Amino acid sequence: MSIKEDVEHGVQEEQIREPLMPSEEKNLAVTNEDDGSANESSKGHPWMVYFCTFVAVCGSYEFGCCVGYSSPTQTAIRKDLDLSISEFSMFGSILTFGAMIGAITSGPIADFIGRKGAMRVYTAFCVAGWLAIYFAKGVLPLDIGRLLTGYGMGAFSYVVPVFIAEIAPKDLRGALTAINQLMICAGVSVSFIIGNVLTWRILALTGLVPCAVLLFGLFLIPESPRWLAKVGREKDFEVSLQKLRGKDVNISHEAAEIQDYIITLERLPKAKLLDLFEKRYMRSVIIGVGLMVCQQLGGINAICFYVSNIFETAGFSSTVGTITYALIQVVVTGFGVAVVDRIGRKPLLLVSGSGLVVGCVVVAISFYLKVHELALQAVSILAVTGILVFIACFSIGMGAVPWIVMSEIFPINIKGQAGSLATLVNWFGAWACSYTFNFLMDWSSYGTFILYAAINALAMVFIITVVPETKGKTLEQIQASINA
Repeated sequence: MSIKEDVEHGVQEEQIREPLMPSEEKNLAVTNEDDGSANESSKGHPWMVYFCTFVAVCGSYEFGCCVGYSSPTQTAIRKDLDLSISEFSMFGSILTFGAMIGAITSGPIADFIGRKGAMRVYTAFCVAGWLAIYFAKGVLPLDIGRLLTGYGMGAFSYVVPVFIAEIAPKDLRGALTAINQLMICAGVSVSFIIGNVLTWRILALTGLVPCAVLLFGLFLIPESPRWLAKVGREKDFEVSLQKLRGKDVNISHEAAEIQDYIITLERLPKAKLLDLFEKRYMRSVIIGVGLMVCQQLGGINAICFYVSNIFETAGFSSTVGTITYALIQVVVTGFGVAVVDRIGRKPLLLVSGSGLVVGCVVVAISFYLKVHELALQAVSILAVTGILVFIACFSIGMGAVPWIVMSEIFPINIKGQAGSLATLVNWFGAWACSYTFNFLMDWSSYGTFILYAAINALAMVFIITVVPETKGKTLEQIQASINA
């Protein structure tokens, strides 16, 4: 029996087992008028949902601070601590190893102690990491601090979009989840900019600010109602959902839909890692993992980590190029947040993928001209244009949308395991892309970007043939249709 059939069967069983009283029938009749519009959570003022999102995306901003820290501090740290280039390279790259560990453990921890409890744990790791970096007198505490912040960053990359998706009404879910990527970009950009005027130790302390806001805010927001329903805390579930939707909103329809879906999933055996590869879950796993592969292997981290070097190689000012890069990234990501629930996930991914192919081809042409000493006056213009097209198109779709879809498609009984797997693949792809970039550039500068263009073209084929549109559907509807 499919999950969708199980849900329908569970609803029928509940109706047979507990006949409605006359007053309840009257309420149900009122509820069902106008296609149930009275029960739509979007009818209430979602101020608490907005506030919860603001608190959660402090973790995303922290993510950006971690990513953006190493670029503006490289010269100062190497000078103050007398580090070799290989020692600093270890310091920079160990972040992704910490993120992989965070990805593996984030799902089970978030399922065991809740989304809020998990965010507290990950914040503690980031605080410890920044303090270790601040007080570091040598390479070992520096690397330990970077590893700890990497762990927190990798775990935040899973739990923040999942928490937002689980609390948001369906008509706001895409935009609110996309704010995750916007805040990551903001964290990176701010670190790039203020890192030019602050010492590397003080810059480490600025990473504590989003941690403090997050820890304080978690005391003021409710837990994910879907997680509460999953662990059987029915009273807390109803209180949380009512608080999120507004005290005057009728939540009975949404609450019943969530509970019926949870009941159906509880009849299934508890998910293990190998269960993700069963036929009923295979499509959602392929979609989630596949989008993460498309996101990372298309070249984003190679360009992000080495953008200054790319501009210098092309003969353009790295300072001007990097600042322009940072500003475009934030502005375009903000635009994507505004339109994702209007245009839809799939169209944004396809527009983004098309732009990534074009950007890579333009950069490849630039390096081809330089290598063969043709039209040298056009080399820097083409390189800058291609890089800016690439980051703009990545920011509008491929940056945020895979995380949105990942947070939507997994049934709650496998969300921890499947989310951890997808996040692990994402961070492994980030490491592979950034690690191989310099080797590829030594092989062929223009060939490297032709390779990225080909990967992005294949990603578009994957999106067209495999990825569904999830705009305007509840999480339960999405999961039932995918895993039917």
